[in-house]
Amino acid sequence: MTPKHSTSETGGSLTNWQPCKQPGQWPLAGTRIVLEPLNWDEHGEGLFAAVAGAGNDAVWDYMPIGPFTDLAAFKQTFAHICDQFGWGAMVFKRASDSRIVGMASYMRIREAHGSVEVGCVAFGDALKRTVEATEAMYLMAAHVFDELGYRRYEWKCHNENKASKRAATRFGFAFEGIFRNDMVLDGKNRDTAWYAMTDAGWPSVKTGYERWLAVDNFDAGGQQKQKLEAFRA
Repeated sequence: MTPKHSTSETGGSLTNWQPCKQPGQWPLAGTRIVLEPLNWDEHGEGLFAAVAGAGNDAVWDYMPIGPFTDLAAFKQTFAHICDQFGWGAMVFKRASDSRIVGMASYMRIREAHGSVEVGCVAFGDALKRTVEATEAMYLMAAHVFDELGYRRYEWKCHNENKASKRAATRFGFAFEGIFRNDMVLDGKNRDTAWYAMTDAGWPSVKTGYERWLAVDNFDAGGQQKQKLEAFRA
């Protein structure tokens, strides 16, 4: 399909707007990582090993579900959430060896409005602070904007989750505000920080991703020469 980039941010008309297709229905392939729609028979054990079980409790600290001590409970809970709320879970597999290293989900999918959230972002130890992690986020954003024509892409997190807030900014999401007293989780209040990018801003964010991911931005040891944010300055 031809993406339907809106002109709403500059006052343009949306008279001919048409709903978008649901995201996360097919694999997304990058140079270093491949994203696949979650299939429990194919991905269950590898995904559990990457983000759940012993040593991975911290992955779930600020999430409304988890942690998980066994695969059966993980599958039962996460599959139910996906079915109930229509999440499109994507599993991250390292291109070099097909090892499953993490996941994220398309959430709050509003096809009629061209708006979708990325959430339940769970990076295993092998994915954290890697080029593959950044490429995965790039692929998910490019899918909704370039392939499906969405207008808005959201990121939300607990306002106390400093790491998630830093990640949102690094990945190109703009801070929009705090929803105070938004949820009660585990008997505690959650204020939710909202971030988003839009189709109007995506071309600049996309260019930044592509320049950062380029081979010539990394030295012989695989270390970045310039930070991602530098390419959006």
